[in-house]
Amino acid sequence: MCHALPGIGHACGHNLIAIASISAALATKHVMEKFDIPGKVVLFGTPAEEGGGGKIALLNAGAYAKHNVDISLISHPGITPDASLVRTSAFQAFRIEYFGREAHAAAAPWEGINALDALITAYTSISVLRQQTQSGDIIQGCITQGGVKPNIIHAYASGDFVVRSTTKQRLEALKKRVDKCFEGAAVATGAKLKMTLQSRYLDHVPNVPLGRGYAKHFTALGGKLQAPEMELLTGSTQASTDQGDISHAMPSISAGFRIESVARDGGQGGGPHTPDFTRASRTEKAHEKALMVGKALAATAVDVLIVEGYLEEIKKEFERGREHIAEVK
Repeated sequence: MCHALPGIGHACGHNLIAIASISAALATKHVMEKFDIPGKVVLFGTPAEEGGGGKIALLNAGAYAKHNVDISLISHPGITPDASLVRTSAFQAFRIEYFGREAHAAAAPWEGINALDALITAYTSISVLRQQTQSGDIIQGCITQGGVKPNIIHAYASGDFVVRSTTKQRLEALKKRVDKCFEGAAVATGAKLKMTLQSRYLDHVPNVPLGRGYAKHFTALGGKLQAPEMELLTGSTQASTDQGDISHAMPSISAGFRIESVARDGGQGGGPHTPDFTRASRTEKAHEKALMVGKALAATAVDVLIVEGYLEEIKKEFERGREHIAEVK
């Protein structure tokens, strides 16, 4: 459940997610036992969110179905305002490889096929494509191998790329346009293209009744939130998480909570995936905020168990969301 980023530590606050989730599960269990409330609370440890998709693996393996899970509650820290409905983007990662032919770059360059030229051509094409993409469409990439020596026509080049968009449907449309950039570069240079799909996450489908319940308890604890209905108007975050896949399988919320990130010079610190956020995530204030979130999640879970009609309302909202997704397809 709690893993760090290589070389930077807990720069995404997964230690705080663990604090909030574990405290929420323990608090829910305590209330259920104290007041003899029927039901079941399950705490899943889901590592490898940073590209590995631990939740997806558990979902596909039947872990959620085995325990008859009705709803899924989670949270995530950041530097944006507290929120009950964090909507994340759909995400597809993939590796690109081009295969060419080596030749002496000075004596006989015409005998070679330059794989690096193909990759750079594709990269440039993607940069141009960004002018015509919609708001919320993101294309990211890096060259992982670009040749051996400058006096050799490069026979191999590779890169890692990511596309993101607000929904699964828009992601698929964007990916097709990006694919043409890579295919066109292969045609232009004569290099052979190999594309290997990697991690894929779905967008997070919001559930307003669940968000409303969380907001009620979070504000009762002293927090400040917009109404969930207003949060729907602010758009989704451009980050991605495997919790999105869970939200397509069952009602879910991913509550966002702000922690104070301070730069070394005393100014505003960076958000997730920065050294500033690593320092922020280990402060006492951040731990206290995570416990506050855990209390609100626990209270929301208890409401699901005891408030008549609440679970049915949540499930109806979930089904409406599924119907909308089916219509878009």
